[in-house]
Amino acid sequence: MVREAYKFAVPPLVVGALCLIPGWRWVGGILIFLGLFVLYFFRDPDRAIPSEPGTVVSPADGHVVEIVDEPLDSRAGRRVSIFLSIWDVHVQRAPVAGRIASVIYQKGKFYGAYKSLASRENEQNVIRIDTPQGPIIFKQIAGAIARRVLCWKQEGEAVALGERVGMIRFGSRVDIWLPQEAEVTVRRGQMVKGGESVLAKWNSIA
Repeated sequence: MVREAYKFAVPPLVVGALCLIPGWRWVGGILIFLGLFVLYFFRDPDRAIPSEPGTVVSPADGHVVEIVDEPLDSRAGRRVSIFLSIWDVHVQRAPVAGRIASVIYQKGKFYGAYKSLASRENEQNVIRIDTPQGPIIFKQIAGAIARRVLCWKQEGEAVALGERVGMIRFGSRVDIWLPQEAEVTVRRGQMVKGGESVLAKWNSIA
């Protein structure tokens, strides 16, 4: 459970319980349900991190909505976009082991996270991880409901494969850019788990 959950869940749970005393069952029931849902939303289960060399894991839970060719700074590569519904775990994990080169917050709009233009237009954190094989870029992107993207890491910090790096509150999107040397192994529509599902493999590593 993410610790932040309690400051959002405790107030409706307490007020809901108090509403039951004078018999306000509907109001109390709704508030208690909201509090329990918040606890469910902020869940943070452990994951079985793959140990194979050259593995790139999914940075988020959800389903793959786009896999497109997309250059970055004139370097050929592909972007994989993952949509997170309100039912998915919203903690993000490092897709590779390396060092955080930068965390750049960009203000933006709040289009539905399932839309392609959300990758460009929505509020987001752009996180670059440098690795011996080259850089990986992934984005924590807010959606129509999500209004807060949180990164728990700072520039210069080392991260392990599958390590927790942040979260997005409520429905959202996570993009990852991979250079052409990394072979994407997922397909559009596939469900993935953050830190556990293999997203790609580096071709240059045996």
